Amino acid sequence: MLIPRPTSYSTAPGNHELSAASAVHAPAEIADLLRELLSPATGLPLPDAAADTAELVFTLDSADTELSDEGYRLTVDGSGVRAVAGTPAGLRWAVQALRQLLPPEACGSTRADVAWRVPYAEITDRPRYPWRGVLIDVARWHQPVSWLRTVVDLLALHRMNVLHLHLTEDQGWRFEVRRYPRLTEVGARRRESPVGHENIKQADRTPHDGWYTQDELRELVAYAARRGVTVVPEIDLPGHTTAAIAAYPELGNDSAARLETGTRWGVYSTVLNCDDATVDFMRHVLDELVDVFPAAYVHLGGDEVPPGEWAANPAARERMAQLGLTDPEDLLGWWITVLADHLRTHGRRVVVWDELVKRGAPADAVVMAWRDEAKVAAALEAGHDVVATPQSHVYLDHAESDQAGEPLSIGGHSPLDRVYGYDPEPADAPDGGNRVIGVQGNLWGEYLPTVGRAAYSLLPRLSAIAEAGWGTRGEYADFRARLDVMLARFDALGVAYRRPEPLA
Repeated sequence: MLIPRPTSYSTAPGNHELSAASAVHAPAEIADLLRELLSPATGLPLPDAAADTAELVFTLDSADTELSDEGYRLTVDGSGVRAVAGTPAGLRWAVQALRQLLPPEACGSTRADVAWRVPYAEITDRPRYPWRGVLIDVARWHQPVSWLRTVVDLLALHRMNVLHLHLTEDQGWRFEVRRYPRLTEVGARRRESPVGHENIKQADRTPHDGWYTQDELRELVAYAARRGVTVVPEIDLPGHTTAAIAAYPELGNDSAARLETGTRWGVYSTVLNCDDATVDFMRHVLDELVDVFPAAYVHLGGDEVPPGEWAANPAARERMAQLGLTDPEDLLGWWITVLADHLRTHGRRVVVWDELVKRGAPADAVVMAWRDEAKVAAALEAGHDVVATPQSHVYLDHAESDQAGEPLSIGGHSPLDRVYGYDPEPADAPDGGNRVIGVQGNLWGEYLPTVGRAAYSLLPRLSAIAEAGWGTRGEYADFRARLDVMLARFDALGVAYRRPEPLA
């Protein structure tokens, strides 16, 4: 009853019961992970032992060419549990598969009344896509690090490997930049927040603030890495930067204007200017960012950038003339290219939203196609690797039901069965070396002010996205049967979720 469903999975009569005498033979990081994940619930010490006496044997074998970088084989029989993978990443997923084979209580706190039986099984498993992720927006509403660790745990449980952390917005800057302290002293605080949808024009008259220190984020990155999850940071620019410009007005196109951190949702006309000093400012921000986040990718946003301020700014028009540009919207590509060049000196590859397609995106940029499914094929046609994340299917801030009684959402309608039915691979994908490298659900935060509200939108649709990313999507009824067991795991973890309606 695993989610995502393994590539190959067979069972046999019988089970192996773990006990206080059960020992582990595995690479140190995998043995530590087994104990970190299983001992709190089972109470079992899981000591190290030699391979010929251990009941849980996890082995690296780089000669097994049938397994991908993240693939693994897992066998449970009368002798115990044996896993083989070519990389530590594969062994980590074998640990999570074992965790799901155990009773759901294995995901909770100590239970002395549960027999820790593992059913006999033979699993060969590998993912379809190397990027299987979720975006968490902590810029609209700052959320505690404990919630981000819970999200990491949920990703790892689902054998998903990317946490995309959206750190900056018009309404809040959440990343500590030591060189520029006002980004958080000013930009992380807003005077009030909207109540209801934007057209209601009401506010809660309550200040909101919060940010993450670099040390907090380093700890999160290390926590995630132990579980096989990479944290990809996003600094959204050159739009969505009102909070930054409120902190440092010289970054804006009217340095005499005194903005405040955004207090309404929606798209702002405010954008960064195109001065050399502003480019250098953002280079320095990225220097500190990559020191905290070792991921190979950095997301630079690039979405929803109105060109009006550039068209009206003589300095921006002069920059256009220098570059031979005739459309101010093309300054978006210039901005991203300049910073992508800088990130490349750090060994990083840039990720952008799909507005950059045909607007001068760097050739090696990964495009997140979000506006509709057609943007996946368009980004591929333009020569980019693509993470498929269309709002029509995998925007998790959209309402899961259109029935009365649902909590306030940004809109949309993305029920569980639609999310589960999404295939990231477009039927008209062009031939070529570029490819869809993954799928991602996006949990934007405007209407998710609390951890409980965020969890309600995230779960259980995260389970459906996990199966799309692993590439083993099948019949929806079969998924729902397996989901019942996953919901019991959520209960053991103590996380909130939306209970799906019964199948007709």
